[in-house]
Amino acid sequence: MFKSGEKVRLRFINASAMTFVDVRIPGLKMTVVQADGQNVQPVTVDEFRIAIAETYDVIVEPEEETAYTIFAETMDRSGYARGTLAPRLGMTAPLPERKKRPLRTMADMGHDHGMDHSAHSQHSPNMNEMNHSQHNSGMDHSQHNSGMEHSQHTSGMEHSQHNSGMDHSQHHSGMNHLTETETIPHQEAVMHGPDHHGSASAGVAMMSKSRLHEPGIGLENTGTRVLLYTDLRSLTPREDQRKAEREIELHLTGNMERYMWSFDGKKYSEAKEPIQFYNGERLRLTFVNDTMMEHPIHLHGMWMELDNGAGAYKPRKHTVLVKPAERMSVDVTVDAPGNWAFHCHLLYHMKVGMFRVVSVTDKVEKA
Repeated sequence: MFKSGEKVRLRFINASAMTFVDVRIPGLKMTVVQADGQNVQPVTVDEFRIAIAETYDVIVEPEEETAYTIFAETMDRSGYARGTLAPRLGMTAPLPERKKRPLRTMADMGHDHGMDHSAHSQHSPNMNEMNHSQHNSGMDHSQHNSGMEHSQHTSGMEHSQHNSGMDHSQHHSGMNHLTETETIPHQEAVMHGPDHHGSASAGVAMMSKSRLHEPGIGLENTGTRVLLYTDLRSLTPREDQRKAEREIELHLTGNMERYMWSFDGKKYSEAKEPIQFYNGERLRLTFVNDTMMEHPIHLHGMWMELDNGAGAYKPRKHTVLVKPAERMSVDVTVDAPGNWAFHCHLLYHMKVGMFRVVSVTDKVEKA
């Protein structure tokens, strides 16, 4: 219920087990003011995608004495939930037209060969479309890799003195929509290394790059303002401005035909050691999604600061949505000793093995 002219704060929590949802309120703009419970600089949008475990707080200002439909449509367009904002009981508003079911493209497989598809929006809707049933998840990638230079990826790889994060201190903190693509981390595609992570991973993405500036599959070319991860900026500068001392690269791996999900090709029961964090360090985690699915990655106990070009105003999140074939980095101030859960928040992905333990201990200096 609302009174005409008042501001109403709505808190959206994706409490589902396996469903990504696109949220809109036809006839009303939404001003996002919090992400995962953390204050962000206000950004006004028409629509946003919310992954499992994410939360967004928005402010709306209904001015008409009429009802509005809160519409939450599943990413695969198979269903929806609806609510109603109204000045009086018993009022309802019409349902908006449903969006067309999106199809995956070559870019979602990491096979765009370096072409910049600019958020899936610059090419024909039918270009490179593929149905999952046409994709051979057991395909031999040796033909793709011949003659190409690969990064020297190893499982759980660490990089000391990592310095790929650009200095974004000159970025205007009030600008919510990035227009300078060079400020987006990992904009250039990175070739996958020779490790295909064994039988637990199939259809490994050849190349990964940042997709933070993309609205997500099915939200391109809508003619509306969709929330992007590059829009999110902390309301105040982050307390810890240290550069990361160390980087751990983790590949999100899976086999959609055999229902196997894992990190670096190893399910939880096969991972002999926890992921090691050291108390007090500044750490960078880089996620590389080798699959054709989105994965909401959740870290317990500590915040992840999304490296989205915001510089000192990196948004703090507990769950980040990693798109297919995406390379995404987050910085962590390690300040919580103990063992912590780290997992994909798609429930069955977590249950079958996309789960690890993060162990935070004091670093023992070698003599």
